[in-house]
Amino acid sequence: MNWLGEKLGGLLARYLKQPSKNYEPFSAIHPEALQNCLQKGDILLVEGNLRISAAIKYVTQSTWSHAALYVGDALPTPQDGSEPATLVEADLTSGVVAVPLSRYAGFNTRICRPVNLDPKDLEKVVHFAINSIGAKYDLKNVIDLVRYLLPNPPVPVRWRRRLLALGSGDPTRAICSTLIAQAYQLIGYPILPKIKVRKVAGLRGSYYTREYLHIRHHSLYTPRDFDVSPYFEIVKPTIVKSFDYKTLLWAEERPVHKPLNPETDHS
Repeated sequence: MNWLGEKLGGLLARYLKQPSKNYEPFSAIHPEALQNCLQKGDILLVEGNLRISAAIKYVTQSTWSHAALYVGDALPTPQDGSEPATLVEADLTSGVVAVPLSRYAGFNTRICRPVNLDPKDLEKVVHFAINSIGAKYDLKNVIDLVRYLLPNPPVPVRWRRRLLALGSGDPTRAICSTLIAQAYQLIGYPILPKIKVRKVAGLRGSYYTREYLHIRHHSLYTPRDFDVSPYFEIVKPTIVKSFDYKTLLWAEERPVHKPLNPETDHS
């Protein structure tokens, strides 16, 4: 029955990879500005426009449905002169692949950057991602794909993260954040660890509390987690360098508001 599951899984995957209608970016960054801002080890979050993206965004209560790791010039330069691949990502139908940055031109994106990362640890993260290229999602686990057919599944909020980990085998390869979470857990860099407080015995019978971090399983991480993580810096290409709002060119006259008169104006 494996061949049947693989065939059915392939059909479902191709359906989920079709673009949904009416996607419109609200603040897409120019690819050149994005390229100039990105650093090796950065995580690029993307608001996808695929059918699977709608389900992921609903389940995670976030605008981000995809994540890719920026590896810079770590991959070989194409001999045919084409654009080099600078991102490593997990794709539903292709598995783990390397893609050029232009793939996400015209999409809403966000850069999440690890802070004070040791250069040797950074190389380990990049090396792990590159060595994962070619790994495939097991399409025989059809239950892992069926969950994405309902863009708005009637599941309570507290259970939605667990919904992403349903199934068997490698259940969240379709959720690209799994690959990146594994890479950063390899070096002990926190994303969104569980925090538990314990009482610790002190001197003369006293006690004090101490926080301990517990690692979440990588299969439970979503693109949103890098955005809300307190350990990743949000980098915005439009303001990371010199930005002067007074130099902006507006297409229409800005409205002029009269100051409120406290005697006649009431809210």
